Amino acid sequence: MASRDQPPRRQRPGPWPPAPEAAQRPTPPLPQLSWAKRTGFKGTVSGESNASDSGQIALPKPTESGSKVDLEAGTRDGSSIALPPPPVASVGEQESKEGGVNVPAPVDQGHQTARKRNAGSGPNGHVVRFDTRPRERREEEPTALPQLEEEEGGFALRQSHINYELRDSPGLVPVMFYSLQHYLSILGSLILIPLVIIPAMGGTHEDTSAVVSTVLLISGLTTLLHTFFGTRLPLVQGPSYVYLAPALAIINSPEFQGLKENSFRHIMKELQGALIASSVFQAIMGYSGLASLLLRFINPVVVSPTIASIGLSFFAYGFTQVGTCLEIGMLQILLVVIFSLYLRKIRIYGHRIFLVHAVPLGLGITWLIAFLLTELGVYSYKGCDANAPASNIVTAYCRKHVPRMKHCRVNTSHALRSAPWFRFPYPLQWGTPVFNLRMVLVMCVVSIIASVDSVGTYHASALLVASRPPTPGVVSRGIGMEGISSVLAALWGTGVGSTTLTENIHTIATTKMGSRRAVELGAIILILLSFVGKVGGFIASIPDVMVAGLLCFMWAMIAALGLSNLRYSETGSSRNNIIIGLSLFLSLSVPAYFQQYGLIPSANSSVPSYFQPYIVASHGPIHTGSGGVNYVLNTLFSFHMVIAFIVASILDNTVPGSHQERGVYVWSEPEAAKREPAVTKDYGLPFRVGRMFKWVKWVGL
Repeated sequence: MASRDQPPRRQRPGPWPPAPEAAQRPTPPLPQLSWAKRTGFKGTVSGESNASDSGQIALPKPTESGSKVDLEAGTRDGSSIALPPPPVASVGEQESKEGGVNVPAPVDQGHQTARKRNAGSGPNGHVVRFDTRPRERREEEPTALPQLEEEEGGFALRQSHINYELRDSPGLVPVMFYSLQHYLSILGSLILIPLVIIPAMGGTHEDTSAVVSTVLLISGLTTLLHTFFGTRLPLVQGPSYVYLAPALAIINSPEFQGLKENSFRHIMKELQGALIASSVFQAIMGYSGLASLLLRFINPVVVSPTIASIGLSFFAYGFTQVGTCLEIGMLQILLVVIFSLYLRKIRIYGHRIFLVHAVPLGLGITWLIAFLLTELGVYSYKGCDANAPASNIVTAYCRKHVPRMKHCRVNTSHALRSAPWFRFPYPLQWGTPVFNLRMVLVMCVVSIIASVDSVGTYHASALLVASRPPTPGVVSRGIGMEGISSVLAALWGTGVGSTTLTENIHTIATTKMGSRRAVELGAIILILLSFVGKVGGFIASIPDVMVAGLLCFMWAMIAALGLSNLRYSETGSSRNNIIIGLSLFLSLSVPAYFQQYGLIPSANSSVPSYFQPYIVASHGPIHTGSGGVNYVLNTLFSFHMVIAFIVASILDNTVPGSHQERGVYVWSEPEAAKREPAVTKDYGLPFRVGRMFKWVKWVGL
């Protein structure tokens, strides 16, 4: 042990000046290094090696001039990031050693006051200290958080980890490239839902092609409406998986089981009526200010299990369909996994092509391989016709191999060949909507779940691309615009409502493109493509097994994106862990009870096994004197997302917990936002439309 008489070691200058009364004190020796400091061990953060890929919360730099800052904010559980260590051997810190035990000495008050002045608060209430002493960092060490830069002449802070921010205009050529890249990365979310519900409704390949073209048109229109008159964030609107389970439940209602002719049009008109009524309810909820009241009860602990349960609820469909042609389905899944995980860091001309375009690349390669196998005759069996009706198949040999021919071959669909070159989707193209009260009530509850999903997406995307989170009024305005978007989707007949796609968060974080202009240009391209009938026919001709393989990946992504909202709360809290665990478990177990109650498998042989969970209305456990009440309650309690939302919202809002522990969403204050020019430019309505909403404070800025 070093003697006190020896000259002190050379100390690195501390970030704070010593107090005057401590200036004459001798400099104490360095404290003993921990194992982590001796060995150079550095913990890693969750997510990609690049902070922008993980979508972590951005924190402001301190404003001291001439200081280099390394921001590493942390939570108590240490699951996301770590707090910087305190300064080494400051003048106000002493260490005395008695009997080999380290006893910390009192800390100088001037030092402590200076540290308090350098403490800040993160966007969700996370306490952060800024260490102004430069720290050595290896080049390959992952950055913990995306940083912000102060904007000249204003209070807004700009994101330094995004290449193009919300109001940036990169130029015509870059914006075209980034818009195509953005929409290709979420291609699966835009086109896969019609490929599932239209065949379930009894529609032909031509019907599927027409609905796909309609989806492209509505997605483009609603995205433009949202970027101009909604939240104004760069969020693509499209058919939401939130509406998939309710649509399948309505499709498999008892009254539709006996339909033989025109079943597609009949069921589509029922869906249109339910969607129109529920979308009007959502629009009223947004523009009346009820959504602002709802925000008080929506927090990450509620949003996470609700969104995660949406992805987990389709496990009965995913691999069941993949198994119909195992080699093609597994190849599809493996290619997407390889591109999105193992090759995610490979850059081509500075772009992560494999990570961003994992879905279209995996689909294209799998389709090509399946085409080659089909042309080589691997799936051809002598004397068997894949297009022959099942009643005409006599031999056991053909009965065994015809299902394999239908699912593995790529030339069984005539959608591309029969699709016209020009198609103009128009409102009420399937007929006059039919309004059924019990289906309307089911869809109204689902529209609330869709709003909860959108709230989480608004908050996460705003932290990535905007100067500040939106105000409650902007969030209400966005939910109201989503209601109008779903009305348009119902009138044109897409089969499901149109909401903000959750996958936007992952796309913005990986492409680093947050410009509104790129999303708007991509929306215009979608509108133009919707008029080309061959585009819809090409998408409709994707084999079912490849669709199922892509859906396995997309639903897993939705579950993961839902759980990622927990990074705003304390994931190590036993309170949060119990709430999340109960919500997820009951969201799987309670619907399973309703779906299996009184079910006789042989009695419903006409319904495929993967659609069995959606016929609960005919055999659910709730039996009252009203058939409509039975239908609504049995159907709603068979939805995983409804159970997750009910359990999580009740527990999170009744079990005591601090704001930091719960990770309560922090929205911008309207009065403070109006004083910041950058925030006004981010969320203010264009073309002086904002003047119309000045008297409606609950939907204004």
